[in-house]
Amino acid sequence: MAWNSQGGGQGPWGGGGGNGGDGGPKGPTPPDIEEILRRIQDKLKSFLPGGAGGMRGLILIVIAVVVLWGASGFYRVDPGQQGVELLFGKFVKHTTPGLNYWFPAPIGEVLKPNVERTNTITIGFRGLGEGSRRSGARDVPLESLMLTGDQNIIDIDFVVQWRIKDAAAFLFNIRDPEATIKIAAESAMREIIGQMGLEDATTGKRQQVQQKSRALLQKILDDYGAGVSIAEVQLQKADPPDEVIDAFHDVQRAR
Repeated sequence: MAWNSQGGGQGPWGGGGGNGGDGGPKGPTPPDIEEILRRIQDKLKSFLPGGAGGMRGLILIVIAVVVLWGASGFYRVDPGQQGVELLFGKFVKHTTPGLNYWFPAPIGEVLKPNVERTNTITIGFRGLGEGSRRSGARDVPLESLMLTGDQNIIDIDFVVQWRIKDAAAFLFNIRDPEATIKIAAESAMREIIGQMGLEDATTGKRQQVQQKSRALLQKILDDYGAGVSIAEVQLQKADPPDEVIDAFHDVQRAR
């Protein structure tokens, strides 16, 4: 046929017409790994200054990153705060207000709790904002009803004001500081009320109740290592329960 004489024994598509050794179909050629690596290196060099001096540029970039990372260790403690420096999650030291330096993350960490703010906890009632004012407050009998030393029931609402005195102890020695303070305050008040008669607790010795409960609460928290200073305990209400308060007042007026 005509294509045999003109194509030197090849088929019309350039392949051999016979079934000899090299004439069969070939599979896909495997990728050249060295060529791929060379292309990757060339691509990286194109992003670095100096082209062929890409290693030098890479070193400069690494140095710049290290410098920026190191500079991130500077931090400022604002007035009223206390810095707490941690190394691998463990407390190392306190720092004072101003500019300070510590190991950058993830090696170091700095916490900055406010140690001058006065915090307030209410026991026996709940009001808007948990503040010290009782207007519109909701009574919490489980907290407010206590037993006096002469076996009478008294309804007490009070406020505890506290501040952080040791930031590290406050952050790490107790799991839930506010809940701990609240439980300890209620316990201290119950113990003091249990040493007094109903009349003393409701009338003439309210100041004594406040002072003694504050001192006992401070001792309990110091034993826990809570890092908290109790500024004040304020009685908001100390009366017999509503069910018997009228009878109590009648007895008081009759004396």
